[in-house]
Amino acid sequence: MEESTEYIIASSGHRLFNWKELWQFRELFYFFTWRDVKIKYKQTVLGFLWAVLQPLLMMTIFTLFFGRALNIPSQSIPYPVYVFSGLIIWNIFSTGLTSASNSMVNNATIIKKIYFPRLIIPVSSILVALFDFLMAFFLFGIILIFYKQPVSWMALFLWPLALLISVVATLGLGCWLAALNVKYRDFRYVIPFLVQVLFFITPVIYPISLLKYPLLQYILACSPMYAAVELFRLPITGVPPNFVFLSVSLLSGFLLLLIGILYFKRTEDFFADFA
Repeated sequence: MEESTEYIIASSGHRLFNWKELWQFRELFYFFTWRDVKIKYKQTVLGFLWAVLQPLLMMTIFTLFFGRALNIPSQSIPYPVYVFSGLIIWNIFSTGLTSASNSMVNNATIIKKIYFPRLIIPVSSILVALFDFLMAFFLFGIILIFYKQPVSWMALFLWPLALLISVVATLGLGCWLAALNVKYRDFRYVIPFLVQVLFFITPVIYPISLLKYPLLQYILACSPMYAAVELFRLPITGVPPNFVFLSVSLLSGFLLLLIGILYFKRTEDFFADFA
């Protein structure tokens, strides 16, 4: 006789990550990520090039209006390099946060039909943003060569570290907003505004030293993406970061991760009822 496998669907408990269960459903990470990538660029003329064009156009606009017109300092490197280096790492957060926040609502049909770890859905949305980053990173290399911008060997470990911090910052806030968005659909209107606010209070297009008031600098350092942007730029600018500001940003990111995952796990058992 063949042995039958019995699955028990119970409460998810209070653990942040059920690694065994996530590993068991690991194929779904690929399935949801590749599905979202194909949907995102389906029936578009330029396809994957949009992942490159968006930061390139934004770099051009900010260079014309901020770099030349307002003469914003760029830590002794060409302003286009300064802006693009901030934009491609920021886009992981902005794109991933927007997608993750709406992911549970967009996948309501699947959630109601079958069981799998719900955390896979927002994580897969963030992986799509990493795919866009890889596309834009090739253009970033071309820009560095064009402006003959030297890059320190520290990039070998600082760039992956900046990516990891970006994912942590995006996952925490993304899971929190995804859970809230299932129950309170008003958050779909709050999310774009929140992303815009965080963009301007994160030193993506200007250095934090531009602000002369220490209190404002600490407010900017509270952005979970401040540390990621600063560490990603460090191999290019060579400007040592303020470790107090880095610590504040890292603490903010990990607190958001803890709060976001805890709230997500606490409410995920009811997603099928509200979605």
